[in-house]
Amino acid sequence: MYAIVDIAGQQFKVKQAQKLKVHRLEAEEGKHVELDKVLLVSDGKTVSVGTPVVEGFRIAAKVIAHSKGDKVLVFKKKRRKGYQKMNGHRQAITELWIEAILGKGEKFDASKSSAPKPLAVATPAKKVKKEAAPKAETKKAAAKKTAAPKKAAAKKAAPKKAAKKAAPKKKD
Repeated sequence: MYAIVDIAGQQFKVKQAQKLKVHRLEAEEGKHVELDKVLLVSDGKTVSVGTPVVEGFRIAAKVIAHSKGDKVLVFKKKRRKGYQKMNGHRQAITELWIEAILGKGEKFDASKSSAPKPLAVATPAKKVKKEAAPKAETKKAAAKKTAAPKKAAAKKAAPKKAAKKAAPKKKD
């Protein structure tokens, strides 16, 4: 079963037990919201299309979190005029968990919901450095250390004589 619903001026296709990111809603995190602008409902066999909304249908959702979307860069330029302007924008969004598509006369029980809990802000744990235990050397490693002869330093070549500079020709 799916539905097309209008949320904050945009249309979304929703199913039960789905996460959805929409423009910021006024509801608090963890609260339940009912969306009543259902434009279309399909149960797999029949499709109900509203004029403009389907009467009696609504969507039960839970607000998981409020956050910001990805940064969108806006760059304006006028050729040969020396005008450039760069702006960035992050849209405020709300993450919803679609709990149920409710028909005519149906009630939603929020206590039986399987919605994920809001994300808690976790503080990073302190890193504890472990002291490295001394490694036991094997016979082969010890033999390689003592058997490797050192190479003699390379001899430097004598500097070449500087080429004689030709005197510039005089013009008459």
